[in-house]
Amino acid sequence: MSDTQNQFLIRFWGVRGSIACPGPNTVRYGGNTSCVEMRVGGHLLIFDGGTGLRVLGTKLLSEMPLRANMFFTHSHWDHIQGFPFFVPAFVPGNRFDIYGAIAPNGSTIEQRLNDQMLHPNFPVPLQIMGADLKFRDIEVGEAVEIDDIKVENALLNHPGEAVGYRINWQGRAAAYVTDTEHYPDRLDENVLWLARDADVMIYDATYTDEEYHHDKTSKVGWGHSTWQEAVKVAKAANVKQLIIFHHDPLHNDEFMDEVAKNTLEAFPNSSIAQEGMVIDLMGAASEPMVQV
Repeated sequence: MSDTQNQFLIRFWGVRGSIACPGPNTVRYGGNTSCVEMRVGGHLLIFDGGTGLRVLGTKLLSEMPLRANMFFTHSHWDHIQGFPFFVPAFVPGNRFDIYGAIAPNGSTIEQRLNDQMLHPNFPVPLQIMGADLKFRDIEVGEAVEIDDIKVENALLNHPGEAVGYRINWQGRAAAYVTDTEHYPDRLDENVLWLARDADVMIYDATYTDEEYHHDKTSKVGWGHSTWQEAVKVAKAANVKQLIIFHHDPLHNDEFMDEVAKNTLEAFPNSSIAQEGMVIDLMGAASEPMVQV
């Protein structure tokens, strides 16, 4: 088996939630919104298409022709806004299988990606994209098999609905659990199922507990969780490595340093997602590396 076929690599291209926030105060952790690349058993998998997808697309131009599988958790702006700027999708000869669950209003992922590129919101329609785009609707709970890779999903607690994913290959597993709000009286069984004994769990920890419960600016009902809840889930699900993800755009690098310190004290094998960070699940140790 070649080195590429024996890989289970996770690379972060966008780690923010809500809105992109590039600038001098977010340069170390990054300001692009959600996009995670996985290289699994010779296959390219992409999770969410926030503004980080544009940067990934530029990198992928050197690898064409491309064949990739894209999985969307939901279609809030911070998870799809990079798609119209994903250059490889405009290039004939590339192929993308695009997966997403049907929204509560009945719209498919194709309809939602198409709608954001309609006038007056965008100058050209989705149909101008020259790549072979195969849109595939998935049911909540339906597993997708790509050779010997199994991608499971489960419903998350988020306004308008979202799904989380679990990627299984060669006895290793990564859980991608973004945009979910914890419950006040229990741990979410769907999240625990996605994260069960996972080698790594990427978890939506947009807020701190203090921000979430603030008496004047409470975030209850906004659809996001906290790093403290992430630690609870990681321990209960026997997760080996915890990655804090979907950072609030108001949280600058110094704030994230403090979150990193506090999370590490509560769960020693934890890290804060940074743009450029790489996790190698097939390595002797799957510690994150930040590539500069």
